Amino acid sequence: MQALQRWLLAALVFVSVSTVRAEVVEFKVLKREPFAGGQAFGDVGPYEQITALARFAVDPKNERNRAIVDLDLAPKNADGKVEFASDVVILAPKNLAKGNGAIFYDVNNRGNKLALGMFNRPPGGPAPSKDNPAGDGFLMRKGYTVVWSGWIGELLPGDGRLLLQAPQAHENGKLIKGIVRHETSSDTKVKSMVLSRRPNHGSYPPTKEGEANAVLTKRAMEKDKGEVVPRDQWKLVQAPLRPVTDGVPQTLPEIRLEIDAGFEPGWLYEVVYEGEGSLVQGVGLASVRDLISFFRFRISGKNPLRDEQGVPALHRAYAFGVSQSGRFLRHLLYQGFNEDTQGRIVFDGLIPHVAGGGLGFFNHRFAQPNRHNGQHEDHLYPADVFPFTYGPSTDPYSKRTDSILGRYAKSKVQPKVMHTQSAAEYWHRAGSLVHTDPLGKTDADIPDNVRIYSFGGTQHGPAAFPPAKGNSDNYTNFADYRPFLRGLLVALDEWVREDKAPPASIYPRFADRTLVAPTRAATGFPKIPGVRFPTVIQQPSYNDFGPMFASKGIITIEPPKVGGDYVVLVPKGDADGNDTGMLLPPEVAVPLGAYTGWNLRKKTIGADGALASLQGSFIPFPLDDKAKDPRPTLSKRYADVKAYVGFLDDACIPLVRERYIVAEDRPRYQAYGTALWKFVTAP
Repeated sequence: MQALQRWLLAALVFVSVSTVRAEVVEFKVLKREPFAGGQAFGDVGPYEQITALARFAVDPKNERNRAIVDLDLAPKNADGKVEFASDVVILAPKNLAKGNGAIFYDVNNRGNKLALGMFNRPPGGPAPSKDNPAGDGFLMRKGYTVVWSGWIGELLPGDGRLLLQAPQAHENGKLIKGIVRHETSSDTKVKSMVLSRRPNHGSYPPTKEGEANAVLTKRAMEKDKGEVVPRDQWKLVQAPLRPVTDGVPQTLPEIRLEIDAGFEPGWLYEVVYEGEGSLVQGVGLASVRDLISFFRFRISGKNPLRDEQGVPALHRAYAFGVSQSGRFLRHLLYQGFNEDTQGRIVFDGLIPHVAGGGLGFFNHRFAQPNRHNGQHEDHLYPADVFPFTYGPSTDPYSKRTDSILGRYAKSKVQPKVMHTQSAAEYWHRAGSLVHTDPLGKTDADIPDNVRIYSFGGTQHGPAAFPPAKGNSDNYTNFADYRPFLRGLLVALDEWVREDKAPPASIYPRFADRTLVAPTRAATGFPKIPGVRFPTVIQQPSYNDFGPMFASKGIITIEPPKVGGDYVVLVPKGDADGNDTGMLLPPEVAVPLGAYTGWNLRKKTIGADGALASLQGSFIPFPLDDKAKDPRPTLSKRYADVKAYVGFLDDACIPLVRERYIVAEDRPRYQAYGTALWKFVTAP
């Protein structure tokens, strides 16, 4: 009887998909190999790694593709469809029937796979490595099929990066032309920098006229007026494309800016020129939509994730994205790509992590997905743009009412969302705008299908332990939010599978007076000898990129005309300088110092007083009264390391009970706490 039911299901699925040509037109497996040396993961057993190439063809006339900027200007095949390709990597149980039936899609960050480092690393434990690629195997022990794919067209190949082969827009048979702006900077004195500011990214080449008429300016601080650098004192140098034997080829070249006098540390260098070869980067959104739909619903073709009867073995899909990748998920939701071209849901649940308040420069003419908005660097790129909230809000400048989830209303394709962010997002990435109105006057209404978890006393990405000061005033912040991600993923799966309510949202609010202005007086941060408090914050502005930006994604004004500011707020602190109104990791709840979401640039690297990008601080408590620190000494807080570790364990109990962390992580804080104590008390 069960076999008959499976046959009927397969027949029904075939009827539903065979009448419409799927958007994945070819899935070519390049290599299959055992993962982690064939290691078995509990009852799930061993995993295999599948490396593949996916080819797509999308119809520009389909209503669900019309959000893709310049799709109608891309080359088309004989069927009138636009073709592109993506690198794909899958980690799947060798026996799919032993998995949990769910896809865990990790949106790669600039081509790099991050999920295992985020979820397969227990508190205080080692990160996954070449010798131990699975880490503690958390995702594998839970039975997830982990999927990555290329979605960025500007990347350079190499080092395992996943690429998207995006088409280029044409007009009258020629590559489209338009205005391009690149900003770059260095913390040291150098003569050459990549235009993209980050390595391994290509840039749009200038036209002949564009290179001749390009304008380069420099300024010490973001709000300073740019000083023009004479044209005979600098040049653009374009590298040849790198060869690729397997997978997606490179599309854009690496271009470097070389300045005769060299880059002044910390200064911002901005070049504007006419470029050509705009990528139809928005197909990256469609590629993720169509790949996950292919795995979930396709029974014909070479879907490698079907069971022995040919029926797709995966019935749920979750997406996780870190930073840039989290903004990608918010952008995907906002532009309606969580519904495939046949009206089916793509992701049942999403975790946009440390995304901040913005979207991304992902679906525009001459898009640069690499860019994000910072207080000092990349401040005026179109990333932190309205809407910021998941529920409706009104832009005070455009008067437009909108929301991240506005395209779904109450439809069946609206997913469950867990928005997670560190304390650093409030300082560096306008994180408060996710849950306030744009002028920072009231708490926003949060939809029933959304939870927000703000991790107090943490930075954008946990620093290595023991920490260093590097290019910043204070030790970088090593407080670890990753155990929360493990706990919340379990809760998300229960929310989707069983409709079991997830843990309550925790974030600072007006209602409980834990959301305040970013000043020392408002936050109550103590006056610690030798510690500077920030006088700046990343505060997005309403920018005019030209009349075609809002409706068509086309920028005609660079740099943009700056309008009024949106208002950004931060968590209120306690007497020790630690956040309140937040979900606190045990080491922050039982502190050995102040864990902040901000840090300042060292004077030696320029831009003195600016925020050290995405960094937080760890400022240890004094060991004796000689420091004249207003905070009580360590000995007045804890009798010894045993007492400290005991308090840590106590802090874990409610977190496990309320499902913010998994029970298996609680005992690991014993050894981790001992290491923290040893670091702080070392002479």
